[in-house]
Amino acid sequence: MSEQNTPDFESKMDDLERLVERLESGELSLDDAMKTFEQGIKLTRECQSALDAAEQKVQVLLGQGGDEHLEPFSPEE
Repeated sequence: MSEQNTPDFESKMDDLERLVERLESGELSLDDAMKTFEQGIKLTRECQSALDAAEQKVQVLLGQGGDEHLEPFSPEE
């Protein structure tokens, strides 16, 4: 993922957050809620694809040294 994609990713995450807020407000009609939910699913998939691409790039970059070992990320709670 290039630096050009980062603002796009961040923008999509911001859009997704706004959609969630609209859904949680409870003020949307059923039709509007379904359309908003659909938009959220689309944005989620686009963001997941960007994250998958970034992970692949990291794996390639770490693999260039040959001795690195990737471990799954587990955030501290």
